[in-house]
Amino acid sequence: MGFEPAEHISTHHHMAIPWQDFFTNDNFTPAGEANLIERAAIAGRIGLMMLSYGTGAWRVRDSMNIVARELKMTCSADIGLVSLEYTCMDAHHSYTQALSLPSTGINTSKLSQMERFIDEFHEHGSEMTIGEIHNRLEKIAHSRGNYTPIQVGLAAALACSCFVFLLGGGPVEMACCFLGAGLGNYVRRKLIDRHITLLACVSVGVAVACLFYLFAFVGMQWLFHISPRHETGYIGAMLFIIPGFPFITSGLDISKLDMRSGLERLAYAVTIIVVATLVGWIVAMAVRLRPGTLAALPLPPLMLMLLRIMTSFGGVFGFSIMFNSTPKMATVAGLIGAIANTTRLELVDYSNIPAGACAFIGALIAGLLASIVKRKIHYPQISITVPSIVIMVPGLYMYQAMYNMGLTSISVGALWITKALLIVVFLPLGLITARIITDPKWRHNG
Repeated sequence: MGFEPAEHISTHHHMAIPWQDFFTNDNFTPAGEANLIERAAIAGRIGLMMLSYGTGAWRVRDSMNIVARELKMTCSADIGLVSLEYTCMDAHHSYTQALSLPSTGINTSKLSQMERFIDEFHEHGSEMTIGEIHNRLEKIAHSRGNYTPIQVGLAAALACSCFVFLLGGGPVEMACCFLGAGLGNYVRRKLIDRHITLLACVSVGVAVACLFYLFAFVGMQWLFHISPRHETGYIGAMLFIIPGFPFITSGLDISKLDMRSGLERLAYAVTIIVVATLVGWIVAMAVRLRPGTLAALPLPPLMLMLLRIMTSFGGVFGFSIMFNSTPKMATVAGLIGAIANTTRLELVDYSNIPAGACAFIGALIAGLLASIVKRKIHYPQISITVPSIVIMVPGLYMYQAMYNMGLTSISVGALWITKALLIVVFLPLGLITARIITDPKWRHNG
């Protein structure tokens, strides 16, 4: 779901961009006095970096526009999932450039650094020298990830074990998920670090997660004679793969009429989900695992609510760490997610509101709280809203749909996919509504 993007990796298909070759003057030239090619290269590099760290097209374009205004030019950009074409114009000339990334990923820590840099640029960017700007960008681009593969594996273990509790699982499912998801995401991260292609990373990660859930489950059966019904929880072990970030940002982009970016992100997310669920289904068939409905735990309402608060926090905190958030940023997202997701689940249980509408309310609460937090702490809003509602993405429903369709139980599969789609559509709508209420720049066109 989250990984370190590789802006500067030179592969067989993508060459590193030699940004220094765009600058003919020395590094002490103020950016406002540079020629159009140099000023355009600054806007392009900033846009490409923002894109590589997982933010949506609207924020990429907004950042490039801030840079363009400060450097006395006009910028028009066409933004995709891994590509960026833009034209910069001043009073006398225009300059067009097409840029692309070797892959996409999520890095909320670098995104936060970029947003701080954009805020500084908005204040006095034209006075900054070309050398100063590119040294700052180099420092951000080459900053190391906050976490090792083991730590990222543990984050997925925490997130998925909390996730499976929220779906109705108990201690047995949580323990098996902890092992399966932890090892699955550890292996996936190691493959990503070696720049293995996307679908191979997804497939191997899901297969490892499901198999090690099974090993843990068989071991617990042998040691503690637990019931076979706990095998259902293996679905939770693969939920770290659900691409919540591109799912949510695709909805945000489409709402701002960034159709190219929105549809490409949606296709990317759907591709991952289809491959992950198919691999999970094949592994389940091979080792005779069968999904089912996780029975609700017999807990008093107050105890259940308190446990939901704790596990919602743990799940969102784990997902945030997977996105390379700092511990403080992950804690903030976890607190917002605990409030929003617990409210959603309580509404589902104790009101007649449909599940999709409850998801809308949960996402709306997350968006409003994130807006308040942003004014106080100045974190990028997307870095705390998206992790806080990723835990609401119905990965279980998506897997149940694919599993039943694989068995040609089309009507059952269609029922599950309909339930999933209603929730998936309402989640970005909740965030969009919160942004319209709280953000004047988002509220207006132009």
